[in-house]
Amino acid sequence: MNEAPPVIATKAASEGAAPLEAPRRVDAPMKGDLTQGPILKTLLLFAVPMLIGNVIQSLNGSINAIWVGRLIGESALAATANANNVMFLLFSAVFGFGMATTVRVGLHFGARDVPAMRRSFGTGLGFCSLIAIATGLAGWIWTPAMLDALSTPEASKLEALAYLRVIFVTMPLGTIMLLVSMGMRGVGDSKTPLYAMLLTVLLDIVLNPLLISGPGPIPALGIAGSAIATGIANFIGATAMIVVIYRKDLPLRLRGPELRYLIPSSRELAYVVGKGIPMGAQMLIIASAGLVMMGLVNREGLDTAAAYGASLQLWNYIQMPAMALGSGVSTMVAQNVGAGKNKRVGEITLKGIGANVVMTGVLAVLLVVFDRPLLALFLGGESSAIPVARHMQMIVTWSFVLVGVTMIHVGTMRAYGVVILPLIVFAVALYGARLSFYSLLYPVIGSEALWWAFPFGSVAAVALMSLAYVWTRRRERAGAFRHIAD
Repeated sequence: MNEAPPVIATKAASEGAAPLEAPRRVDAPMKGDLTQGPILKTLLLFAVPMLIGNVIQSLNGSINAIWVGRLIGESALAATANANNVMFLLFSAVFGFGMATTVRVGLHFGARDVPAMRRSFGTGLGFCSLIAIATGLAGWIWTPAMLDALSTPEASKLEALAYLRVIFVTMPLGTIMLLVSMGMRGVGDSKTPLYAMLLTVLLDIVLNPLLISGPGPIPALGIAGSAIATGIANFIGATAMIVVIYRKDLPLRLRGPELRYLIPSSRELAYVVGKGIPMGAQMLIIASAGLVMMGLVNREGLDTAAAYGASLQLWNYIQMPAMALGSGVSTMVAQNVGAGKNKRVGEITLKGIGANVVMTGVLAVLLVVFDRPLLALFLGGESSAIPVARHMQMIVTWSFVLVGVTMIHVGTMRAYGVVILPLIVFAVALYGARLSFYSLLYPVIGSEALWWAFPFGSVAAVALMSLAYVWTRRRERAGAFRHIAD
């Protein structure tokens, strides 16, 4: 039996008026509804495509690094590493605004308020696109100064300059790709962004060696070719998603007078900026704490630094289930809150935690059991760093299960608009607890303090975030978030 599409036209529309604000609700069934059905099944069906996308994206970054290193050389690889440090700072801000847009869209989608949902999406997309354009222009001008500030080695500075300038110019394409993907997830569709990402990654993998080395009539563009390949892939991927949105007449589509929603409204912009900045700051806190730990590890010598670098590669993958589940819980809770189904929120959170414990726990066990062959992929089978890496794996790896629990709680609080409290918790746990543990114990147990600082920080984070989650739910029961979607 075919599902009837939601009717959003009005009598005024049939007479030629623009149906921008009526009706406020659409009561017909809508595809992507995360407020119905079994909670665990619904969550997994929504989160697994995001997990697959995260894995594919990480593999794509690794493959592109291989192309750059093999076809150009070590200086080019170092150039991309320096450039990526700059881009991560910018990405954190855009990601925060995008996540705020996703939550806002999910709230309105759950409330079946289609005009408000489109207005939120338009504001997020328009605002982030303007930021990307302005950043691209500023980046083109100030790239040399930024590379100097990062103390970029002279051998790779020119290549980093060429790479970054192309990245800055094409930044709006990646921003549109990101915002459209996140908006689609807000309306419960995680499969279309996955298919678009698959297309983008395949194009990126194919175009990278072609534009770098320039076989046949194709000009050899060197490291700039790698950045151009990424820009072209992002453009085609974003275009494909937009075509799908309009061809299927999905809820996010903006048509005719609705295109004015791309001009940010003050009310929606206040939410996107007010919630997006703390969300982006959370990423910066996590990333900067990681850089601090890397600096401390580097003091212990080459073998320890190499062991830690290889372990980081594996830990990136073990965190992916929690990242996908956290985003899934956030969107699912937002839709349920918008629909007034707050009673489901506790069960969504518990099921998300359970799924994380199983998925991350299984990966942690596999990582510890097969640590030697996995580490050998990065270090070589006879490396003297392998025993060091295996030792730190035994101490640190299990703590990522706790990190996952923290991400689920953050996802739930994010849907209620509680973003400052998680930011404070991350700062206290990663800087206060973790670094204090290291500072106090290092004179006693030496480098062991580095590895035990990780689980200590994770225990502190999950304990504090659990308290923050309980506080959030109590405020919800007291009616503090009753008008959150307004």
